[in-house]
Amino acid sequence: MVLHSEHVETVDFDDPVLAAALFGPQNLHLDLLAEASGARLGSRGSHLWVDAPDGQVRQRVCNVLIQLYALLREGVDISRQDVLRSYAMLSGDPGLDLRQVFREAVFVNTPRKSVAARNTAQKRYLDVLRRHELVFAVGPAGTGKTYLAVAMALSLLQQHKVKRIVLTRPAVEAGERLGFLPGDLAEKVNPYLRPLYDALHDMMPQPRVASMLETGIIEVAPLAFMRGRTLNDAFIILDEAQNTTHEQMKMFLTRMGFGSRVVVTGDTTQIDLPARDATPHGRSGLVHALQVLHDVPGLAVHAFSKADVVRHPLVGAIVSAYDDAEKSCSPL
Repeated sequence: MVLHSEHVETVDFDDPVLAAALFGPQNLHLDLLAEASGARLGSRGSHLWVDAPDGQVRQRVCNVLIQLYALLREGVDISRQDVLRSYAMLSGDPGLDLRQVFREAVFVNTPRKSVAARNTAQKRYLDVLRRHELVFAVGPAGTGKTYLAVAMALSLLQQHKVKRIVLTRPAVEAGERLGFLPGDLAEKVNPYLRPLYDALHDMMPQPRVASMLETGIIEVAPLAFMRGRTLNDAFIILDEAQNTTHEQMKMFLTRMGFGSRVVVTGDTTQIDLPARDATPHGRSGLVHALQVLHDVPGLAVHAFSKADVVRHPLVGAIVSAYDDAEKSCSPL
């Protein structure tokens, strides 16, 4: 129950163990909320108080903690990043139900883990992935563009809604440098595909991934291997699409067959294509595709921002610092 006074609101939680997890080690979570909101927070046992002149701030902080407490009771682990993201989400949408955000999951039937949306942007992204056969996901690193797409692909594979998964990305540096790497062409481009393998291994036991790769149920291949193919009943993900040329993007999109879904992910601020690939419309096939396909029915574009980064907190700060430097054109 929340009690009101002139500048202070208090909440009494009924489970001291869960309250301790909510407040964080040495009240770390409360300190984070205090810094984010400007309020003063304190606790004694399972009793919480929030002191702030602004009543909306007090109510928002209490709302965050009450909702997170309910999630803890349901067995959801809460990290310090979750606390800060929850406050940011409720600041933008006071009526938001955090349970819908945290419990909206792509459940992958493996003993390793289930993957869940961690903010409203990811929840919208999952909704888009469910509703559309062709999705462009654009935004900075760490927003979950590729990771959630792989999770959705595995989920649909488990439900027998697709028969295989194809993961691909361009090998931008695949020029003369490949000749110095051992093995055949597939082995030479493997380092460029490693992030896709990492996502798979994070969600499934490695022996099962190896078995599905061996049988062709999952295929991880460089974009050049897609030419001339038609992919039916497949979930196809093109990662790092900002590094495709216009011709590569057109070739890839026309590989889509009956019963297939396609997800194209990329960051239009991180184009690594060499200058020789430039055209009158720019270098990136992703940028060009977003321009020419925006009116195509059945296609969806989901944009993430740097505020949606869910990696280590330093990643968001690094993205912001680089963005600020590029806007000011200041030398690094």
